[in-house]
Amino acid sequence: MAYDEGLATRIRDILMHHPDAEEKKMFGGLCFMIAKHMCCGIIGDTLIVRVGPKNYEMLLAKPSAKEMDFTGRAMKGMIYVDPEGISEDAELDEWIMYCLEFVERLPPKAPRKKK
Repeated sequence: MAYDEGLATRIRDILMHHPDAEEKKMFGGLCFMIAKHMCCGIIGDTLIVRVGPKNYEMLLAKPSAKEMDFTGRAMKGMIYVDPEGISEDAELDEWIMYCLEFVERLPPKAPRKKK
């Protein structure tokens, strides 16, 4: 599945100064990682945000937000945001801020063992 390259560029602009930011193809789209943790992503023209359990219900109530049900059931702490909810840069900035707030508090990932 393709992803919205314009949205990807907008996210890159927000995360470009973060020292641990990287991109990874995932979910048939593109994910943005912070310190090896998924932060946010794109499937088609829909933003995926990882907000964690604390803010999940509050953010799910925002316009254009809905449960991420990629596997057929809701993935708690993950939200889809429709394009209408991120059409303005300030809206996208706010969603990414929630992602960073959650992901930056996660413990460091252990290095992967080489096979």
